Amino acid sequence: MNFMKNQAHLQKFPNLGQDVTIWPMAKIVFPEVIFIGDSVIIDDFVFIMGGKMTRIGSFVHIASFTSITGGGKLIMEDFTTLSSGVRLFTGNDDYLGGSLTNSTVPYPYRKPMRSFVRIKKHAIVGANSVILPEVTIGEGVAIGANSLIKRDCEPWTIYAGSPAKPIRPRPKEKILELETQLCQEVYDTNGNYIPINQRKKLDET
Repeated sequence: MNFMKNQAHLQKFPNLGQDVTIWPMAKIVFPEVIFIGDSVIIDDFVFIMGGKMTRIGSFVHIASFTSITGGGKLIMEDFTTLSSGVRLFTGNDDYLGGSLTNSTVPYPYRKPMRSFVRIKKHAIVGANSVILPEVTIGEGVAIGANSLIKRDCEPWTIYAGSPAKPIRPRPKEKILELETQLCQEVYDTNGNYIPINQRKKLDET
């Protein structure tokens, strides 16, 4: 990718790993609270508001037209994916009538809830799904397209529906085996990530 088209190094992230691609039409708000690992792709037309804190691990893909809002905390662990059109909320207004709503209303008349979302390793969220605050998506979870996630998801389980319900287990042995094989290729003996261009040089020697 042409460096001039990649805005990763134009943002003031407190931590930015290697081999990170942020396409030029992505919109990042509050980059100073966003931590990014190695080998990450953020597509065009993604919107990310850093909120209290956003931590994106390594080998993470956030696909086009996804939005991350709410003002709370987000943790995406390694090998996680948000497919196109996902709506992820780390906070929300009071829908039950305890206060006024929407961002035009000042405190104390509006009292938004700032919370969190955590997506654990190897989880993938299908296209156009909605993730509400105070949710942990367990390791290895797969969520079908157009799902509504309003409760925690148990590890290595496939979910779908609105609201999402468990469908069947997701086998983990093969995924963890492939992770081990990949890490042997992309990390050195000290656990340091090897950038793609250095790996190519090693392959040529």
